Amino acid sequence: MKHIDIAEIFKNEKQYLGKTVTVCGWVRTSRESKNVAFIELNDGTSLKHIQIVADKAVLTLNKELALGASLMVNGTVVPTQNNTRVEINAAAVTLLGECPPEYPLQKKRHTMDFLRTIPHLRVRTNTFNAMLRVRSVLSAAINKYFCDNNYVYVHTPIITGSDCEGAGEVFRVSIHEWKTAFATEKDYYDADFFGQRAGLTVSGQLEGEVAAMGLGKIYTFGPTFRAEKSNTTRHAAEFWQIEPEVAFCELFDIIAIAEELIKYIISAVLKGCRTELEFFEAHFEADLVKKLTDVVGSSFEILEYEKAVEILQKSGKPFVFEPKWGEDLATEHERYITEEVFKKPVFVINYPKKIKSFYMKQNDDGMTVAATDLLVPGIGEIIGCSQREADYDKLLEAIKERGMNVEQYKHYLELRQFGSCPHSGFGLGLERILLYVTGLGNIRDVQLYPRTVGDLR
Repeated sequence: MKHIDIAEIFKNEKQYLGKTVTVCGWVRTSRESKNVAFIELNDGTSLKHIQIVADKAVLTLNKELALGASLMVNGTVVPTQNNTRVEINAAAVTLLGECPPEYPLQKKRHTMDFLRTIPHLRVRTNTFNAMLRVRSVLSAAINKYFCDNNYVYVHTPIITGSDCEGAGEVFRVSIHEWKTAFATEKDYYDADFFGQRAGLTVSGQLEGEVAAMGLGKIYTFGPTFRAEKSNTTRHAAEFWQIEPEVAFCELFDIIAIAEELIKYIISAVLKGCRTELEFFEAHFEADLVKKLTDVVGSSFEILEYEKAVEILQKSGKPFVFEPKWGEDLATEHERYITEEVFKKPVFVINYPKKIKSFYMKQNDDGMTVAATDLLVPGIGEIIGCSQREADYDKLLEAIKERGMNVEQYKHYLELRQFGSCPHSGFGLGLERILLYVTGLGNIRDVQLYPRTVGDLR
């Protein structure tokens, strides 16, 4: 049906004043007096609702006033009484879809816990309208940054035969029914679709490195999966990840790229989603706009892992997990460093080899690797980054040390034999950066349908 987006009316109010328009949308609120009915209509194209004014002497409204009902309205765009915005004087209101009184989203403000029980309806709330709009703008900015900087966008496989991280947290992919019996595990996989064990990818990095060795600069942007039973506010079993891989690039080169990307995409959200950010600032995180503006205007800190541990040990803070050299930093450590010590994003570099992945470049000290995590206030880690090991013998040794299947990494190893070069990359979780720019506190609230432990709706 022919109609105009409500967002277009708000963008060009002067152009539409006095014009007859047709809009469609869902009733967000309604009220009526003796002579007039007022409907707040939203079609999803704007966080703001447009007010429909209906003369009850001309129009008979009943089911059209129900919260959640979908309507088509034809009328004239006029200024509101206080001249601060526009509204529509309705000439005709058509009910497209009824909504009964048991519609869950009534006028009261609902908790986030409750909204998670109705993911199919929560998108109609202001919170999820705003979040998904920010997610869209953020995703577009990510693609634009890389395309404008000569990266090639590649699509890496979702079904894979290897575990990129070597941690074993892979969802298996199989055509076997649960009751199928085999004498051995080998028989089971031999009879499966691929003739071997297969799973959903935890990262497109390994294949991304393959592409970078011919294209120079590439990025992947797609869903990744991790069967990690971490029922926290930051972990999901399915999440979207941005993974650039850059040839002829060392650790400090990739750190500069990561910082530039973060500032670029936050700037895009500040410019394109100001109304949404102000909504989040009012309801979820005070001074959110200032925080994001400060990030864009600041230089990120670069901190040696060893120094970070020293700062934590001398802090006098009663941490739940004692900071020790050789142990990974806990979220409480990451937040202390970013929120109380530096008060800005921090790259922690040169982690102990034993707590990082097999593919990271081994430093000359034999104890650490050329890796970094970008930590931000309020969240902790949002980027995992490293220079990749370009030495065939060192990489093979690291794979064997972890008891990994060398055959599964044959192609990856051969990259180090045929024209190897220094190269680096990182992974940025889309949901993690969304948590940061919206002030929402739970990863379940920055996805349309979250996939977490014990929850598959």
